[in-house]
Amino acid sequence: MAYKVKMDRVRRAKQFMPFSALKGYDEALRVMESPKVSRKELCEDRLEMLDRVLWELREGDKITVVYFRRGEYEHRNGIFDKVDYSSRYLKVDEKRIPIDDICYIERIPEELS
Repeated sequence: MAYKVKMDRVRRAKQFMPFSALKGYDEALRVMESPKVSRKELCEDRLEMLDRVLWELREGDKITVVYFRRGEYEHRNGIFDKVDYSSRYLKVDEKRIPIDDICYIERIPEELS
């Protein structure tokens, strides 16, 4: 005759605890649920200032760029490569940033870098 060994409450409770079948899925959902920001329209003065800064940039300049992407504003520091006005993008550290998404751009002086 076999006797059943009674399981303690803690071990029994662990059997029914939820588990994550997909690693990282819960975190990805939290990121997607983060509040999105609406894009701000830039005034004429700001657009002129951005255009002037774009024309003054030289290859190899260190810059800071703030641009709108996927419902939020992203901040990027890097080395300026080029501006392609026909395709309307700015290239910073091999990253292509659409010119129309840029809301702020600044050249970092050499003594600060």
